[in-house]
Formats: sequence, structure tokens, C-alpha cells
Amino acid sequence: MTLHSVLLYGCAAVVVATGVRLLAAFAAEDGKAGGEAGGPEAPPPLALLRAWRRPLPKAATALVACMAVLGVVQEAVPGMVDALERHPHGEWWRAVTALAVQSSGWPQLLFNLAALAVVAPVAERQFGPGRTLLVFVVSGVAAQAVSMAGWSPRGGGDSVAVCGLVGALAVRYAVARGGEAVLRRTAPLVPAAGLLLCLLADNHGVGLLVGCALGATGGLMRPGRTAVAP
Repeated sequence: MTLHSVLLYGCAAVVVATGVRLLAAFAAEDGKAGGEAGGPEAPPPLALLRAWRRPLPKAATALVACMAVLGVVQEAVPGMVDALERHPHGEWWRAVTALAVQSSGWPQLLFNLAALAVVAPVAERQFGPGRTLLVFVVSGVAAQAVSMAGWSPRGGGDSVAVCGLVGALAVRYAVARGGEAVLRRTAPLVPAAGLLLCLLADNHGVGLLVGCALGATGGLMRPGRTAVAP
């Protein structure tokens, strides 16, 4: 295994490990704010599942449903991936449509869909539906555009957009007044991993950093733990 691979896997491990703890902490706080019995004491899997309680997060529901349908369609329609993914010297709009297809097939689809189903509802309960969609689209398109410019000219997938949501949540937690002090200190590892990934020319780093930048803006940092409208 090369040093490049070791660094890539190391960054992935940092983002996943820190991200899971952040998501569980946000979900637990949200459950406590919502008055659910056992909210803060619930184990991480249950706390994350409760992010799908009523009122359902509309943007998260739409994103997961849309990506699931697109995944089925791309398997049923030959040529769909090639028509929408990034291409060398391809049209500019492919930076957008590349988010809609998973160029590595079912393994990538299932992994990205599971990640989106875990991250999106937690993000929406923090930022609201509009801002969640904003982070998802802007960070995802930015990463795809950089990839088209030379980092990885061919491919597609929405994992870069999911990384944007994780980055925004990490920054929100890092500057929060409450929460676990240790987790607030480790949350900056997410943008640090994003920077290293960019140095390694991996587009997930762009998604993370753009999400972090959006998470630091005043519009996303408004007070309140739950932003889902009843």
C-alpha cells in the first residue's frame, strides 16, 4: 500500500469516526430538546434513527427518495451514467448531473444512500430544509467542478455532497457553546482532513471544505437545535 493510499484511508477514517460521533451528539440533543424519553441516553444507532421521527424532515426525505429512484433507473437504463457523469472536457452542466449518478454501480449507490439517510435528517434538523439543500448542492457541485478541471475527469456520485453536510455540522458543533468539550475539540479534525484530501487531489476534500465554509456563515449558524418545521 502506498503512502497516498494510507493518507486517503486515514482521512476517511477520521471523517467517518468523528462524523458518527457528531451525528449521534446532534441527534441526542435534538431528542432531548423534543422531549423524547431516553433521547440523550439512547445509543447512537437509535438516536440517529429518531432523526426520522415526525415531523419528517422534508428535504432529507426528498433527497433520499430521489437518489434511490435515480439509482434504480441508472441500473435499468443503459447509458444513463455515461450521459450524466463527468467527462474529460465535458459540458459544464455535468458538474451538476454527476451528483445524480453513481459511476461505480450498486456498491457505491448503497453506501452513498446509507450515508445520506444518516446525515441528511440530522442536518435538516439543525439547518432547516432550504439550507440543507443549499449545502448539499453547492458543496457537491463545487467538488464535481474541481474534479472536471483535472483531479478526476470521469465519474459521478453524491458522496462529495454528503461530505459537505458533515463539514457544515462539524463547524456548527465546534463553535457551539454546549455539547461535549472533547467533541468540540475533535470536530476541527473534519476540516483538517478535508484540507489534506485536497492536497491529495481527492474531490471529497473539496466537498468537506465547502461545507465547512457554508457551516461557518451566519445563515447556517442561527440559534436553535431543531430547524424542521412542524
